[in-house]
Amino acid sequence: MPQPLKIAIAGALGRMGRQMAETIAANPRLELVARFHRPGSVGEGLVERDEALALADVVIDFTTPAASAELAKVCAARGGPALVIGSTGFDAAELEAIAEAARKVPIVRSGSYSLGLNMLTGLVEKAARALGAGDCDIEILEAHHRMKVDAPSGTALMLGEAAARGRGVSLASVARRGRDGVTGPRPPDEIGYAVLRGGSIVGEHSVSFLAEGEVLTLSHAAGDRSMFARGAIAAALWVAGREPGEYDMGDVLRSG
Repeated sequence: MPQPLKIAIAGALGRMGRQMAETIAANPRLELVARFHRPGSVGEGLVERDEALALADVVIDFTTPAASAELAKVCAARGGPALVIGSTGFDAAELEAIAEAARKVPIVRSGSYSLGLNMLTGLVEKAARALGAGDCDIEILEAHHRMKVDAPSGTALMLGEAAARGRGVSLASVARRGRDGVTGPRPPDEIGYAVLRGGSIVGEHSVSFLAEGEVLTLSHAAGDRSMFARGAIAAALWVAGREPGEYDMGDVLRSG
């Protein structure tokens, strides 16, 4: 019988960190070897980051953009372990740091680890390719709990990227992240975003294609965080032993 994959959890005291620990404990293919949080965090079986990295084959990281970028640098400098990054809201410098680290270690980074949402991404790209800017407007709506700090969500941005790919444009050139006041007529190639925050919503996303006389909406709703944990585990099992590089859930699903 193969040895279980050794997993460490970054951000162990956060919502996803706790969910990851529960999900890993129930999977015989995995062994949770270490949990760590911010420097100086103690109790609840936590260890320091360097100890955790020395024990693990893969680190699963749902923390913050700055913490994830720093962790990627550290893993690259020591030659491992592999990383599964679920943080969102990165700036350009943080993304560059992760890309640089991926030259030394394999990294899966995704705006969402939901298998259903990653399937939705493919459907959005196909729909956008078939329904051009002259036919349909594209609007993305996302809703999350009151504690989420970045907007639009990483998943909403991922869906926007899929729609932009379908239309053969860059998202940065067509995204409208908010409207206020007298905005004028809507440009035909725009991809619009609307954001809701409140309560305990785990995550809801919809992409609407609005034409004259009809609307097509593709949507997904998350019932609880266990679905993200299962996707992150699938990514961890996939990335262990891979060549260095930056991968996403599309790579995991295509190879699965």
